[in-house]
Amino acid sequence: MRSLVVGGAGFIGSHLVERLLAEGHGVDVVDDLSTGSLANLADARAVGGDLTIHTLDVCAGQFGALVARRSPDVIVHLGWWPPGIEDPRWAGAAVHSTLAVLEAARSLGSVKVVTTLPAAALYGEVAARDQPVKEGQGWSPVGARGVVARTVADLLAVYRADHAVEFTALALTTVYGSRQRVDGGVVARFAQAAREGSSPQIFGDGRQTRDFLYIDDAVDAIVRAGQRGSGLVVNIGTGVATSIRDLWQLIGGPTAARPSAGPQRADDVNRFAVSPTRARIHLSWSPWTDLSVGVNSLVGR
Repeated sequence: MRSLVVGGAGFIGSHLVERLLAEGHGVDVVDDLSTGSLANLADARAVGGDLTIHTLDVCAGQFGALVARRSPDVIVHLGWWPPGIEDPRWAGAAVHSTLAVLEAARSLGSVKVVTTLPAAALYGEVAARDQPVKEGQGWSPVGARGVVARTVADLLAVYRADHAVEFTALALTTVYGSRQRVDGGVVARFAQAAREGSSPQIFGDGRQTRDFLYIDDAVDAIVRAGQRGSGLVVNIGTGVATSIRDLWQLIGGPTAARPSAGPQRADDVNRFAVSPTRARIHLSWSPWTDLSVGVNSLVGR
C-alpha cells in the first residue's frame, strides 16, 4: 500500500506519516513547508521504511506528474488550510489545492482521496438539544474557513458523481497533541502557559465548550478512512463537551494562575461536540484517549 500525504510535515500529517510507516506503507510526503517543518518528520525518518519527501506546492504544475509517477493507493489531503491560520486569503489556495488533488486522483483512476474538515466551522452554531452533532445536521458554516470546508465537501461529491473518484471526508473536532504549533490550538497554548507558569488569555468568558480529540485518535481515523467510509462525511470526535475554563484547570492544575479574559472571536461557536456513531459504524473507529491522559502527556505529568 502506498500513501501520498499532502501536508505531511505538519502537526497531524507528521503523526500520520509515522503511523503509516509503522504499518509498512510506502509514503510520499508533499509539503511546501510554509507552515510545516522537516523537524516534525525527524521521528518518521528515524523509523526507516519507504519514505520520500517532496518539497513541493500542491498547486504547482508538477504535482499531477508526481502523483502519476508515484501511483499512490490513497491521497490524504491535509494541507488545504492549516489550523491557526485565520487569514481569509487562504480561501483561494485551499480550493485550488483541493482541485489539484482531485484532478490528480481522476487522472490516475484508482486512487482514493481522504481529507479532513474543521467540524465546528462547518456546522456552525448548533442548538444544545441537537448536540452532540450528528451528520444529518445541516451545515451552517462560520467564517471563510467554514465556507471553504463546505466547498471542499461539495467538490468531493461532484468528483465522485462525475468522475468516480472515491473519497472520505473526516469532520474533525479540536485536535491536540505533541508538535502542535502554539498558535494552532487552545490546548497547545495552555500547555505552554502551564510549562512557563504564566497566565493564558481566554477569548470570551471561557464557558464555550469544545470536543477535544487526541492526535493518536485522529490519526487512527484517517488511516481507517483509507479503506472505509467511501462517499461519506464522517464526524470524528469524542462526543464530550469541555469548557475552556475547565480545560485550563485540567492543564494548569489546582494552583494555576487565573487566566485573563479577552473579547470572544467573531467566528467562535459557543457549544460544540460531535457524535462518533457514524464513525463506529462505517470506520470501526472510536476514541480511546481520555482528555486528562492526553493533556498530562503534553505537560509532563
